[in-house]
Amino acid sequence: MTSAKSARRPHHWRRDLIELAALFTAVAVADAIANLIGHTPDGPYLLVASAVALAATAAFHTWWARRHSHAPPPPDSDTDTGGADSALTSSGMEADVETVLWRMRTTVRDTPGTLAALCIALARHRIDILTLQTHPLAEGTVDEFLLRAPASLPAQQLTREISAAGGSATWIERADAHDLVDAPTRVLGLATRTALDAAELPLALRQLLGRCTIHSLPALTITGRPTGESAPVEGVLEETVMRLRDPSGGVITVERPYLPFTPTEFARARALVELDARLGPRVPRSEDVLTLPEGNEITVRRADRGDLAAARAMHDRCSDHTLGLRYHGPVRDADRYLDHLLSPRFGRTLAVQTASGRLVALGHLLWDGDETEVALMVEDDWQRRGIGSELLGRLVALAVEAGCESVYAVTQAHNTGMVAAMRALSLPLDYQIEEGTLVITARLDATPGLPAAPHGQSEQTPQARR
Repeated sequence: MTSAKSARRPHHWRRDLIELAALFTAVAVADAIANLIGHTPDGPYLLVASAVALAATAAFHTWWARRHSHAPPPPDSDTDTGGADSALTSSGMEADVETVLWRMRTTVRDTPGTLAALCIALARHRIDILTLQTHPLAEGTVDEFLLRAPASLPAQQLTREISAAGGSATWIERADAHDLVDAPTRVLGLATRTALDAAELPLALRQLLGRCTIHSLPALTITGRPTGESAPVEGVLEETVMRLRDPSGGVITVERPYLPFTPTEFARARALVELDARLGPRVPRSEDVLTLPEGNEITVRRADRGDLAAARAMHDRCSDHTLGLRYHGPVRDADRYLDHLLSPRFGRTLAVQTASGRLVALGHLLWDGDETEVALMVEDDWQRRGIGSELLGRLVALAVEAGCESVYAVTQAHNTGMVAAMRALSLPLDYQIEEGTLVITARLDATPGLPAAPHGQSEQTPQARR
């Protein structure tokens, strides 16, 4: 077959002259040889023998060329076909080799060939590069890889190889299948979640930036005094600390002491916060209607600062004992926490209301740095009906959905209702008690796929209306 490129090759008249001259020269030489040999007694026989020898040589050359054109190239062949066969053989050999995923970040000089040197070092150990992101800096470039490497290759050796290839400040950690999503898809997904729910912003920032600690610091304290926390509109980037202005007031502080933030990461985080600011306060308005054992219907829904007046009215109806179990402090200060607790910036709140619209219970899932707290309060007249267990199950399901590894509840040692509700989750629990204060931690990573609510756990658990 003739390629399109060769078919369009221009025709040169000089080549025709050279070929014509070669033809005439060959004819002249053949005529001279024929005249010299033909006038000898054995001349005709020598010409016939020469023709047979030439024909046999041409036939042998054709057979040899066809046979070796279909033979596989040697292992060290540098041809394209040899490289493809070697790749197939390599992938076939590695099909049964156990592999692991790594996230790796390293800094290289911003010169041609530095990335190629890293790739060669990785290929030497049969490491597959699944994704690659580059973060330009003032001096150098940060390259972030998602790698599939043989399980037998230790992280220390991989770090040494990268350092030898020109990488510096190398950081590496294990990854999982969730990291296989490419960066644009992951960012769009986080933006969608943030647009639907204001409580998703801290979680979206954590997933965007990897392992980091996020603190939402309000502009005012619970008592109404200024906290002094503020940040410019454009934010502040200080190596391992990022400070962004919270659209609802105050500052969002992101800390990652083990790895400095890059300007690219700072720009992405700032864009996510700006999206949250433009959309304003928002909470999903889904509602679930449940039926209590005695036949009363209640509604479980998300709550926000719009429910502040109803929540304060519920506090006024609660006894001092109930408020003391919930807040572990002066009862008169209980209502001051509500504005903070109902803010979607600090977590998620579920409210339970009756058919008449009166609020009778609140459940909070609070972001506490790297940890997550759950807290419940049920009005006295509605206790021991399964409402607390229903709220707790739903809060834990929200924590699982948010990717939390554990949740903890702070209560008093004699609060048997809260202890029973935590035990009913059927999750591994850790107990810590000090001076009458009990901290119960439930590990969520031990039980994947937790149901949304613990229906049917006991006769007192509310049942959903189908």
